[in-house]
Amino acid sequence: MPKFSYTAINPRGSDISGEMEAASAGQAVQNLKAAGLYPIELTGSTAMEGPRTPVAIPPAATPASLRRRWMHMPIGPVAGPRAVALFTRQLATMLRAGLPLLRALELLARQERTPAFKDTIETIAGTIRSGGALSDALARHPRVFDRLALNMVRAGEASGKLDLVLERLARFQEKALHLRGRIRAAMVYPVIVLTFAVVILVALLVFVVPIFQKIFHDLLRGAPLPALTQSVLDLSAFIQGHWFAAAGLVVAAGLVFRGIRRTRSGARWFDLALLRLPPFGGLLLKSATTRLARTLGTLLASGVPILPALLLTRETIANTRIREALTLVHDRVREGGSVADPLDSVRIFPPMVVGLIEVGEHTGRLPAMLDKIADTYDEEVDNAVAGLTSLIEPVIIVLLAVVVGTIVVAILLPIVRIVQMLS
Repeated sequence: MPKFSYTAINPRGSDISGEMEAASAGQAVQNLKAAGLYPIELTGSTAMEGPRTPVAIPPAATPASLRRRWMHMPIGPVAGPRAVALFTRQLATMLRAGLPLLRALELLARQERTPAFKDTIETIAGTIRSGGALSDALARHPRVFDRLALNMVRAGEASGKLDLVLERLARFQEKALHLRGRIRAAMVYPVIVLTFAVVILVALLVFVVPIFQKIFHDLLRGAPLPALTQSVLDLSAFIQGHWFAAAGLVVAAGLVFRGIRRTRSGARWFDLALLRLPPFGGLLLKSATTRLARTLGTLLASGVPILPALLLTRETIANTRIREALTLVHDRVREGGSVADPLDSVRIFPPMVVGLIEVGEHTGRLPAMLDKIADTYDEEVDNAVAGLTSLIEPVIIVLLAVVVGTIVVAILLPIVRIVQMLS
């Protein structure tokens, strides 16, 4: 059996050398990786041959990239959703143009500017070069490629339509990014206004109110203040003297809420309350419906069986009640039932969604109907976001005016009494 000499990097980032027997160079590399080592240099010969010939190591296993992977991999994300979506789109385009998979990955690795993501693509290319499948290569990077992408690629490989599946995956990722971007953009203005409102309120209570408090004490000579004024002064004194306790109370309340939110009953109650909270509940339901329909339709169209597709779709939904509904659908379908009936029984989704899914099941065009639902609710989300933004802006302005106006009135009431006394 051939004997190979190797130099590799261990999990601590140190170089080690040694010898091992293996049937081939590829098997030697696999044995080293199975032992937790990453080969840098490999030379080999048979027992009958004296000279040793160097064996090529995939480019992903260079010393710089390996040390960077071991030393820096836990710090921050390797690639964001936008970079992954762009990578998927470019890879799908290259494959549709007839470029071989390995060549496409090498080109993408060459043009990538983010070092960590560049190493990831090079590692994937190295796996393909050694005879592995793309799905196996993606499975080694769960921080970059989620289970949904992994299963879609695996289905594409099994059906021989990897380019088509990657194109669907890219479209799904782009739609998800577009939806998330619209919601975040709609929330930018309210968050900025609320932040400034809190800053103004704290500045008034900490810097302005104490000045008037001293004036009232000197001029009114211990006379009782109006109840509203006294409440504002007490609040100002509490914030100045016990700001640490106030911050602690806020943090403690957040931790308690987070703890309750993590319990099963707390999560169910909170998520149901969110779905029923006007006007945010409608937007959340439409957004979740869009994600559910888009994910399930993309998986089914890519050749993923319906039971695994339902489980993967459930993992993409954050709302507990909708996740429970998908669990019920999965159990009913496993028993031979339909998708529409359990969705109708939970009384969460609009009748139009249930009706289109039922039509899709009867006509054998469920993926197309799910895509139709996703496109329809994309527009609904746009309208809901626009309406919510136009509603939130005046509400925040009125709320800010009421808070600041209350403090101003609390300060003016003693001033009116002082003017009356002086006159």
